[in-house]
Amino acid sequence: MSEPVDWTSAGAPRSARFDDRYHSEAGALAQARHVFLGGCGLPGAWAGKAQWRILETGFGLGLNFLAAWAAWRADPARPGLLHFVSVEAYPVAAADLLRAARDEPDLAPLAQQLAAQWQGLLPGLHRLAFDGGRVLLTLCVGPVQPMLRAQRFAADSLYLDGFSPQRNPDMWSPETLRTLARFARRGTRLATWTIARAVRDALASQGFVLEKAPGLPPKRDCLRGVFAPAWEPRRHEPWPGEAVAVPGDCAVIGAGLAGAAVAASLALRLSLIHI
Repeated sequence: MSEPVDWTSAGAPRSARFDDRYHSEAGALAQARHVFLGGCGLPGAWAGKAQWRILETGFGLGLNFLAAWAAWRADPARPGLLHFVSVEAYPVAAADLLRAARDEPDLAPLAQQLAAQWQGLLPGLHRLAFDGGRVLLTLCVGPVQPMLRAQRFAADSLYLDGFSPQRNPDMWSPETLRTLARFARRGTRLATWTIARAVRDALASQGFVLEKAPGLPPKRDCLRGVFAPAWEPRRHEPWPGEAVAVPGDCAVIGAGLAGAAVAASLALRLSLIHI
């Protein structure tokens, strides 16, 4: 069942579960561009790269993903592959994705494509492909820590965009931020709208060098950082290209639609191991 969204009379989306709004009063696209794209130096940072991977905590209404996709499309120096990985415990309905983007000309057509694939989001990993497979969205449906622990990759950018630390403390706990740091390599940039002291202290203890930056009004500040620990990090998880555990073999007995569907699903799950 999809997570319900409460839309105010002014058209602002709110979460009844967390009693918090989904994005800044200044607008979701403005927040995505200023806080997250700008905070991670995008699109400039990905210029000329073969691929770029963004890891986000809190997919919400999908506007950070849509903004990154729109920026990728508009950039002649874009990487060949944009891979956006996002964790979301409570996915909203496709209709809410469309409503959130309908007044943004740059995002509304992309939201239509996203909504067309937005189905069957059971707990686990879901891979959606766009623009001929050059833009990938891996949606991790479930609690943030188990979902992060199930992944093995290095992120180029980190977006921290859950509901407020007061409303959703698990998303911002020291344990979650420690797990998130395992995805960073030296130079990985981080961006978030919150400057809560507990969040800053937890990130700094994991090797992020942080700075306050001008926020998107009415917020005075936002937070930016880069992973630059004073120590040499221990790499507990393999980086892209390194060996990972080989999945076991599986035989599908029986042809027809059911057998083909099972084989296709298993092949998709195999591909999700190598993100």
